[in-house]
Amino acid sequence: MQRRKIMSVALATLGLGAWGRASAAGLSETDAASGIRVALERGATAAVGLLGKTDGFLGNPKVRIPLPSFLNDAAKLLRATGQQKRIDALETAMNRAAEAAVPEAKALLVSAVKGMSVEDAKQVITGGDDSVTKFFADKTRDPLGVKFLPIVTKATEKVSLADKYNSVASRASKLGLIKQQDASIQAYVTEKALDGLYLMIGEEEKKIRANPMATGSAILRKVFGSLK
Repeated sequence: MQRRKIMSVALATLGLGAWGRASAAGLSETDAASGIRVALERGATAAVGLLGKTDGFLGNPKVRIPLPSFLNDAAKLLRATGQQKRIDALETAMNRAAEAAVPEAKALLVSAVKGMSVEDAKQVITGGDDSVTKFFADKTRDPLGVKFLPIVTKATEKVSLADKYNSVASRASKLGLIKQQDASIQAYVTEKALDGLYLMIGEEEKKIRANPMATGSAILRKVFGSLK
């Protein structure tokens, strides 16, 4: 009981808007944590469904993976010499690779949510606009990177330009001209795929907070519906 009072007072004192009002109104930390878990699991599942299909990345300007910035000048030159199709093929392959990899994330994301502690939930509540992204990145970025990389590698191997990119990028990295993680097209795409996945999970979670009644979930209505 004392712990719940401390949480309530802390949230209200910090002026955390709707969450502060709900806590001050007596919403228990157990309910708050349960609501967050359900919201994040639904958000993660929805994000995987949106991204892990044809044009999930390529057709979404929020997450579409662009050519690495250092390659832009070279891309302009290639286009000027009639290599437009090869550049387009590389960019398409990068995004198709991300789309192929994302479905592998679902089980690990759901596991992270189910293992969420009350302290984790409090961090999501109080952590600001990027708290959802930060939670998933902290819990899953490294293991998902391991899962994504071979899938991305297989997809990008189909484009001969990818090998040329890696050769040029490796030399540029050794000279300090680009970041090491951008020296491999596979590593670059893997990182961008994860960034896009976490971004979309956050977007989906915001939708749930904004319209909990549409979810059909009693706990979400209780936690988020009372904030309307």
